[in-house]
Amino acid sequence: MRRTLTLALAFTLAIPAAFAQDEATDRDVLFQTSTVGALLQGVYDGPVPLGELGRHGDLGLGTVNSLDGELVVVDGRFYTVDAAGDVHEPAGDVCTPFAAVTWFEPDDSRTVAGVPGYEALQQLIDELLPTPNLCYAIRITGLFSYVRTRSVPKQERPYRPLAEVVRTQPVFELSNVEGTLVGFRLPAFVAGVNVPGYHLHFLAADHSGGGHLLDCRVDRAEVEIDHTATITVALPGTSDFFECTMPGGQEEALHEVER
Repeated sequence: MRRTLTLALAFTLAIPAAFAQDEATDRDVLFQTSTVGALLQGVYDGPVPLGELGRHGDLGLGTVNSLDGELVVVDGRFYTVDAAGDVHEPAGDVCTPFAAVTWFEPDDSRTVAGVPGYEALQQLIDELLPTPNLCYAIRITGLFSYVRTRSVPKQERPYRPLAEVVRTQPVFELSNVEGTLVGFRLPAFVAGVNVPGYHLHFLAADHSGGGHLLDCRVDRAEVEIDHTATITVALPGTSDFFECTMPGGQEEALHEVER
């Protein structure tokens, strides 16, 4: 029986010690710290340790402080992919300025093969969704004939806007690699809070590479989708966030950052 879903967007102003919510009571929650709008403006330091973030989900993505690696959360384990393309498992006290996680319990799954590119993969997943107006967590595990990803170099203060940082991003290409894509497909109305549409990160099964997904070709993989009914946003109580100006209409900058 398909569950009845309701969508709620809750904002919580919090620092780590104030995180009192226990997501075990409702596992269909996308929990995120800060907003993508703040990240676009250069708010690259946050107060939330990865060990704390792990209390809210076992699948997700984001980054760590100073943009020191693309964050990939798979099966409850946290990995970062640095600007050299190397994969690390950061300590639990490493903090994040922006990340999103959920408890992944798939509602739908489908085996796919011969998918020629990232856009084709998005179209295929869209066909499996009951509506574009809900939030979906996604895990895709299998063999990829080609994967193109990126990371960014660790930043030093004063921080530049993210659209400037990614203009010099290192790009990595992997061929015939087994691995996992994780991330989210979110509705258009979350713009400014999170990334509308698809946002996926990749981790090779042998930890030989990964990062923010730019393109891929799927040989054969299992696509799993979790319908996620609620977004909880914990806004950081930091001076960087309080003083940041987050104008509307950042779609062009976000598009440049994502692609």
